[in-house]
Amino acid sequence: MPATATPAVLTARALLLDMDGTLVNSDAVVERIWRRWAERHGLDGDEVMKVVHGRQGHASMAVLLPDRPVEQNLADNARMLAEETADTDGVIEIPGARAFLSSLEGLPHALVTSADVALSTARMNAAGLPLPAVRVTAESVGASKPDPEGFLKGAAELGVDPADCIVFEDSGAGIAAGRSAGMRVVGVGPRAVFHEPDVAVRDLTQVRVEAVAGGGVRLHIG
Repeated sequence: MPATATPAVLTARALLLDMDGTLVNSDAVVERIWRRWAERHGLDGDEVMKVVHGRQGHASMAVLLPDRPVEQNLADNARMLAEETADTDGVIEIPGARAFLSSLEGLPHALVTSADVALSTARMNAAGLPLPAVRVTAESVGASKPDPEGFLKGAAELGVDPADCIVFEDSGAGIAAGRSAGMRVVGVGPRAVFHEPDVAVRDLTQVRVEAVAGGGVRLHIG
């Protein structure tokens, strides 16, 4: 996958960072747990995996089992979250994530994830990554990505206009959420390139962060 057609420089007041697939490679766990769930419900595992990335679990279930009651999806999701939190085997950083987060120290940024507090903490710890001070998790929002609520809350927490934020995302749902929030999107990894982010990178080794005088961030990409 090409990183981007040409090197790019983007400037923003703040960065909003997805977790799974963007900072943390949790694909091994996601595959194990969701394929077991698909088997239990008589669904094709490959088709299920096309849906689940980027969304909260109950939102994925609503897409995959549209006739099932919301309450059942929420209960099932709670069980799934417990399984995912307990299973960190194979959870590692996306290449460059640790250095990328270190370069953001003192600069405005937030984690915006569909995981809850327990799961996001477990996965960031398993990957050896520091948790940003500002975090928007599943408990913080009423609607899952692709709804823009999470990213808009992240911008509000940082006191930055949405148009001055850049989102880092890997999934179609997340990229759509960033766009709906009126933000530019840097796509990370092989899934992202299919959803036409503003810029795509193979991983975070292709992003260099520079502080801008007077506040803000300049990204050198490519």
